[in-house]
Amino acid sequence: MDAKSSDRDVGAPLLILPGLLCDSRMFGETLAVFPGSVVVDGFYAGRNRIEAMADYAIAHMPDRCALLGHSMGARIALEVVRKAPHRVERLALVDTGVHPVRPGERESRYRLRDIGRAQGMSALVGEWLPPMMGFAALRNEALMDALYAMAVAAGLPTFEAQIEALLHRPSVDALLPTITCPTVAMVGRQDQWSPVAQHISIAAAIPHAQLRVVEGAGHMMPAEAPRAFNRQVREWLAKPPAPDFRTLPDQVEGEV
Repeated sequence: MDAKSSDRDVGAPLLILPGLLCDSRMFGETLAVFPGSVVVDGFYAGRNRIEAMADYAIAHMPDRCALLGHSMGARIALEVVRKAPHRVERLALVDTGVHPVRPGERESRYRLRDIGRAQGMSALVGEWLPPMMGFAALRNEALMDALYAMAVAAGLPTFEAQIEALLHRPSVDALLPTITCPTVAMVGRQDQWSPVAQHISIAAAIPHAQLRVVEGAGHMMPAEAPRAFNRQVREWLAKPPAPDFRTLPDQVEGEV
């Protein structure tokens, strides 16, 4: 996972954690634009807790990286930061939330699970995907077909494990104010699942975090508006990195 030459000067590679029912297919254009970037797909398999998914990501990430999490992947990215902050040079939280489980959320997620159990993944995804999309993306038949195929391929066991992890997610209220690396909260203007207001709150809770809103995109913004998304990613990657304190010389007692 060594970083390769690209249009940026910092060396830490870009590591992407995808969201619910998503994989590397969400980020095809981003992977092409940023050579050396990697999507971690395997952390959902056989795991039904955010903490275990973060452990898998840590075990499969480079010594230091620029960490981008999309949707549920952003919640896992935050757990990575909690467990191994020295491994994260910078952080991007995309189309996500940091709130605890809300009233009715369990029932809503289990309703989709039960559709999957009774009618199969095609019916589940047919119910789940359209509300995730922005207005223009809903009319993009090729994009909808590609995302539909991706989500169906994830399979019902993966979906069930993912929603259990989300319903038992750890609180991040105490974590957010301690994050010191360059952080951006990025969201599609038309994201109805994780709206702009949530990202305003995220940016306000993390010291010096910045908010970026991509017009004309919904929750699947990396695939809906890849050029605009990649512009924001490039800007985030260009910011001076957080120092790696492990490489600094130990302070001598008595030094000012």
